[in-house]
Amino acid sequence: QVQLVESGGGLVQPGGSLRLSCAASGIIFTIYDMGWYRQAPGKQRELVAAINSGMSTNYVDSVKGRFTISRDNAKNTVYLQMNSLKPEDTAVYYCNADVWSVARRGDYWGQGTQVTVSS
Repeated sequence: QVQLVESGGGLVQPGGSLRLSCAASGIIFTIYDMGWYRQAPGKQRELVAAINSGMSTNYVDSVKGRFTISRDNAKNTVYLQMNSLKPEDTAVYYCNADVWSVARRGDYWGQGTQVTVSS
């Protein structure tokens, strides 16, 4: 069974920074696309940033130039460096990964980590 465990959320003032991490565990052959989604209260979950196995990245327009997604394949871990945070970045952030494991290939989700940007 594959598990994704997130860490790094918290409370930060506007203009501050946070770094989210998401580590995949289990018997894993390959991790393909990895990404970060977020869901604010009353809103739909949206893709924030994604990175594929070739290290190509894409971002939602609202975070371009402020957020950076990266991955360490040796550690089965994806990161989201968030700078110049704004109150509108407040949301629960979820890690997602397309994983080929001993059981199956499929989509896996983390449990979510709260990010709150407030003074």
